Amino acid sequence: MSMADEDDPQTFEPSKLGTKQHWDDVYKRELANFEDDSEDEGEVWFGLDSVEKMVEWATENVPPSNKPYTLDIGSGNGTLSLALVEAGYPVERILGVDYSEDSVRLARSVAKHRSAPGLRFEASDFLAEDPPQLEGMNGSEGGWDLL
Repeated sequence: MSMADEDDPQTFEPSKLGTKQHWDDVYKRELANFEDDSEDEGEVWFGLDSVEKMVEWATENVPPSNKPYTLDIGSGNGTLSLALVEAGYPVERILGVDYSEDSVRLARSVAKHRSAPGLRFEASDFLAEDPPQLEGMNGSEGGWDLL
């Protein structure tokens, strides 16, 4: 393969990180690990520093006192949603969505283990469908305040 071919994006195979099957496999394994050891909540893919930065930005720009409807897209094991609850955001106004069913199962299990059983996680492919609504939302007049 010549250098020109290496630079042509059409010659590269897609990354397995971009496939649903990859994430289904990852979360199946992480859910099994959590069921064996509830202290193993799974990987925080972008690190706890990024979770802290997102929560800091949220509290400065859309404070918990505003009671925003919050959508956590690609929620994984629920770390960001749980951090928002810990920062004072109302649990009933947060929804985590992920397209991996086992990710949703893991996030629900972690939330229950961390005493936030009312935190809601749903399987939803955000790029292909609208996410579910939370109780009290009016889809025609309002929507998500924090994504």
